[in-house]
Amino acid sequence: MKLYSIFKFVFQCVILFFIINACNRNAITGRSQLSLFSETDLQQQAFTEYHSILDKSKIVPLTNSNTEMVKRVGSRISKAISVYYASKGMSNQLNGYKWEFNLVESKEVNAWCMPGGKVVVYTGLLPITQNETALAIVLGHEITHAVAHHGNERMSQAAIAQGIQIAGNVYTKDNSRANELFNNIFAPTAAVTYLLPNSRKQEYEADHFGIIFAAMAGYDPREAIPFWQRMSKSGGNKPPEFLATHPSDENRISQLQKYMNEALTYYNK
Repeated sequence: MKLYSIFKFVFQCVILFFIINACNRNAITGRSQLSLFSETDLQQQAFTEYHSILDKSKIVPLTNSNTEMVKRVGSRISKAISVYYASKGMSNQLNGYKWEFNLVESKEVNAWCMPGGKVVVYTGLLPITQNETALAIVLGHEITHAVAHHGNERMSQAAIAQGIQIAGNVYTKDNSRANELFNNIFAPTAAVTYLLPNSRKQEYEADHFGIIFAAMAGYDPREAIPFWQRMSKSGGNKPPEFLATHPSDENRISQLQKYMNEALTYYNK
């Protein structure tokens, strides 16, 4: 098997990967998006996983003031999202969402939202947010990941990439050198040219719509800037942006500033 044939096959695989990933258009973001899985199935899986995680975690009691804050912020943002989707005539996009917000005792600086509206905030995040408005910025961001179907998209891309990887290994199985070349070229190429850039694109979308939803819920979106500045200072060494799943702190803040006027129109209303 000639080297040219291997490179040609890899190139065809990458092109196929790009074509497949441009099949659906997200109703809110307007971006082409791959969605191979049923949202209903993902929500059911998420509900099961969510309760499994809670069973193994130390949930902060409802009487705690921080828990009250998490639930208050979550309730306001989820209502804002319902209003936003209704204004676009797309309330059906939120079918199956059963919002739930919990504060979990952990040093991890993180929060997340599963498909279907199951949300966890870790106590380790609160020293960075420092106030209710910054927490709203975070929850707006995390909830956007869920309602924009980013999880479905990532899983679909991973499934396609894995399928092409398997096909490539079958195609080159009789030539160890060709097989080695394929595996050394396809995976890094797919990651750097599509998977990682798309992950960063999802982050920008979550930032963009996250501050809009926070603003609609009555929180000043300008708090996003000092919050991400604090996050930047709290982090350790990070890889170059082109090798990272998230934008650089500088680029994230720069983009947030570009989104700010739009978000403020919702806040000022």
